[in-house]
Formats: sequence, structure tokens, C-alpha cells
Amino acid sequence: MRRASLVLAVVVVAVLVWGGVASAITFGQPDGNRHPNVGALVGTFDGQTYPYCSGTLISPTVFLTAAHCDIGTSTVYVTFDSAYTSKSKLYEGTFHADPLYNQSQSDPHDIAVVVFEKPIEGIEPAQLPTLGQFEEVDHDQQFTAVGYGGQEALNQPGGPVIGYLDTREYAVSTFNAVGPGYLRLSQNAAHGDGGTCYGDSGGPNFLGTTDVVAAITITGDAICRATNVVYRLDTESARAFLGQYVTLP
Repeated sequence: MRRASLVLAVVVVAVLVWGGVASAITFGQPDGNRHPNVGALVGTFDGQTYPYCSGTLISPTVFLTAAHCDIGTSTVYVTFDSAYTSKSKLYEGTFHADPLYNQSQSDPHDIAVVVFEKPIEGIEPAQLPTLGQFEEVDHDQQFTAVGYGGQEALNQPGGPVIGYLDTREYAVSTFNAVGPGYLRLSQNAAHGDGGTCYGDSGGPNFLGTTDVVAAITITGDAICRATNVVYRLDTESARAFLGQYVTLP
């Protein structure tokens, strides 16, 4: 989630306007129309309306995101505009989380979909991986994270501050480790990597430069500097949930 998040009592979440070219996600760049099938869940909180999670269109009527993006309402709204404004087009859909969602370290079932009543026109859906595709991953394999979340934290007198531009952005991460339900990706800028932050939850991590969503962003380190932990979509449990809504490869 995002602006209301307080992490370890040291991360102050605020809206910043920076000069020059804005960094994207963390240590990335603006997406523009590179990934038009990536959208944002938009909600109103304490009188402010903004993107609070990210996701991907995986069929004309199905938008993939994370179960922890549940805000307690079945009706939710999604935009595919590359930059959210008060004039952005919103699509209404119904939120469905995996009923097995939990806090398990091996398989949290942290996956959900938004189902639209009418097909989204003019946007090509992303692809899903095959069963077991990421049981083994090359050590230098790269992934492309996309989302509408915060930029890298800037050190301020009160602690690190994360800024939000409400724009779709992307960054390239490098494979770190694989587990039963997760991939761990490096987003360490010192190694040339970028990654995700608050608000990118549910967003895709594409395999390299392909349109295959390997995994969705779930969590990471407190100030978004080291590791992006992503939920694999090639597992039997992820596919069991998704198979209720889309045809699987």
C-alpha cells in the first residue's frame, strides 16, 4: 500500500516534487506506452484519490494483482493511463482474492484478480508462464518490474522519504534466488539494478523484455533499496487460482 504506510517508524511517506528527470519505481525510468497492459488500482483515502496498487491485464476482462491489495470493497477501479490524474479513465471491476491468502513464508497465495464486466479494448493482454517455468533460473536472468509506486527513498532530517509521482514506471532487476512460491530479485542500485516500492504491489515482473509475467510484486525491504520479493505465477497453486478466470498456457 502507500501514503499512509509507516515503516519501522523511520520512513515518512510524503508526496515530493523533484527537479530534473524523475527516477522511476526505484532507479528506473518512466514507462510511457512501453507496457500499456499494466494499470493501477485507484482509490480514495482520507479525501485523497490516488493509485494504491498495480497490476496487469491478462485477458480482455481480467486484471491480475495481489490479494493484500484488498481495501474491503468488492467494487474497485483501474486505470491504464501512464500518468494518473483526476481526469484519468477508470474501469470498474470486481475484486476476487485467493481465498487461501495467508502469511505463509512458502506460499502466501497473495494473488487476486479484478474482473471487468466488459472487455478492455485496444490493449493487448500480457502472457502467463507455463507450469514450473521458474523452477530453475539462470543467475544472470533479468526481470522488468512495472508499477505506479514510490521512487527510491531520499534521506531527509526526519528519515528516508519516499516520493510518489502516480506514473507508470519500469526498472530492470536481476535474479537473486528462487523458492517454492517466490523469486527474490536484486534491486540494488550499486549492482546496476532497479526495483519496486510501496504502490507497486501486484504489479508485474516480466521475464526479461518479454510480455510474460513471471511473478507479481509482493514485498521487499523496508526502504526499497535491496530486494524485490515476487510471487511466482508458474506454481500449481497460482495456476489453480488463475485457471478459474483465464485460459492457462
